[in-house]
Amino acid sequence: MRPLLQGSDRQGTPAGTPRPPLGGPHPTPNPTLTARRGAAAAMRSSGRAVGTGHARKIVCVGGGPGALYFAIAAKRRDAGLDITVIERDPPGATYGWGVGYGDDLLDHLYRNDPGSAEAVRAASALWQDQEVRRGEETVYLGRYGYSIARASLLDILTRRAAELGVDVQHRRKVDDLAEFAEADLIVACDGASSRVRQLHGDHFGTRLEVGRNPYIWLGTDKVFPRFTFAFEPTPAGWIWFYAYPSSAEISTCVVECAPETWRGLGLDTLDTADGVRLLEQVFVSALDGHTLLGRSRGEPARWQHFTEVRNATWCHDNVVLLGDAAHTTHYTLGSGTRLALLDAIELAHSLYTEAELPAALQAYDRRRRAALHPVQAAARTSMAWFEHLDHYLEQELVDFAYAMSVRQGAQAPWHYQLHRATQVPVLRRVRREANTGLRRYLALRRGERVLGAGSTTGRAATTAALAAPAGHQR
Repeated sequence: MRPLLQGSDRQGTPAGTPRPPLGGPHPTPNPTLTARRGAAAAMRSSGRAVGTGHARKIVCVGGGPGALYFAIAAKRRDAGLDITVIERDPPGATYGWGVGYGDDLLDHLYRNDPGSAEAVRAASALWQDQEVRRGEETVYLGRYGYSIARASLLDILTRRAAELGVDVQHRRKVDDLAEFAEADLIVACDGASSRVRQLHGDHFGTRLEVGRNPYIWLGTDKVFPRFTFAFEPTPAGWIWFYAYPSSAEISTCVVECAPETWRGLGLDTLDTADGVRLLEQVFVSALDGHTLLGRSRGEPARWQHFTEVRNATWCHDNVVLLGDAAHTTHYTLGSGTRLALLDAIELAHSLYTEAELPAALQAYDRRRRAALHPVQAAARTSMAWFEHLDHYLEQELVDFAYAMSVRQGAQAPWHYQLHRATQVPVLRRVRREANTGLRRYLALRRGERVLGAGSTTGRAATTAALAAPAGHQR
């Protein structure tokens, strides 16, 4: 089961930015596109036809989880590939906190690369139950999931990619694709505001839509044992957060509110430090007096509006989009990193199974865009539900929590009765034990060696996975 929310991957628009209309604006073609086309022509004249034959030399622009996992999955299938991953930031730099996921993603990771999957699971926290708070009231949802610090995930995948022979380069900014004229394939993994995508003007058919509510992605030194939703009234309106453990010391905490509340509290004018202190006062009860963290790897957090990215096609010439460069889904759905990793697996599989590069890219494009259509529709529904939260907050909390949990579609009537039963402590323990049994069965089925939450074995494996040099991980 996957969580309702996970951390964003730098896919927002700064809060207060005017919202563009659906479908625009399209990026203005960059002059470097001319150079890119010239490089493609040179490739054709040299006999290296663009988009034909097998891709042997691959460049990934962007060094996030999707790019790194694509490199891992592709090298696992064909060790002879020459793959370079280029990241503009220094090693270990990431401007976020935690990433949430569920058993379905673990199944995919163990099937594709058991070594890195084991390290990811060992470095992850398990949360059991979801807690919904409104003021001093609390109700529960009977779910579980996993989360990992984004920095830990990047460290694990970078080490594994290097172990397999991938050339991972940091502190390198890409402004012009002409320098990659010798590459058979360029994979754009450079985020929602992808520079690579912009260099190709309208060829991908990019459509942007900006959400209404501002949000800010923070950390906290309170380690939440459950995935927690906290809703607090203020003189300016309701404000809420979603929090989940990222590590043994830190939780991710995403704060959201209506724009009227944001302005009414003065959050549109306060700097990060003062804004964070104000939020600590608003959420003092839910945080139990703990501190909110407004800086990640030295960078201050900022208020943003979620930007949904859609593209009519994910491939053009020998360039293919992956992860947020191809699509984004609202953070309340909890699928951003998961979907990027699934993109990576599918692209590696298509390149391996198709005889020609154009057929491989078309197969990837067709399969993943079809899979993304219902996910993005569900994410838009989830975003709209929270943008109209006032319509539901007057309900009894147990009914409000149920409405939130089924906001993406109708459920069987017995789900509501199960939800009511979950509020009884003894029945909640029974449901938690049932989930534990299911979790252990799924773990054993996929060959997982790290069972349980925060066990000594798991912590030791985490330390070993992060400390071991490339070439010495299990």
